[in-house]
Amino acid sequence: MNEGDAAGRLVRPFTLTGGRTRPSRADFTLITSVTAVDPPPEGPARSQPEHQRIVRLCARPVVVAELAAQLDLPVSVVVILLCDLLEAGRITVQAPRLVSRTPDLDLLQKVRDGLGRL
Repeated sequence: MNEGDAAGRLVRPFTLTGGRTRPSRADFTLITSVTAVDPPPEGPARSQPEHQRIVRLCARPVVVAELAAQLDLPVSVVVILLCDLLEAGRITVQAPRLVSRTPDLDLLQKVRDGLGRL
């Protein structure tokens, strides 16, 4: 789970986060959707390559788990980097929609009837 650089050396995940082990926000989940802000805000952008890769990968909405997989980094590291980008105004975040906990009895009846016909 280490990122290799051009010379083949390994970069430890904690160096990517500047030694931070906890995100500045607690509202990211594995299925939180992230999208790059277009056009990017004025001002200095993070120069860290991982931040730039995340912004490129978020040109279209992508969930945190998929970002971590594409970056080959632990989710905890990706969330810390996402917090940096959110605070810099470079990304927007969409929390997952809540699903009703009460069952739709009509839907369940239709599913049962459909299974019975198989």
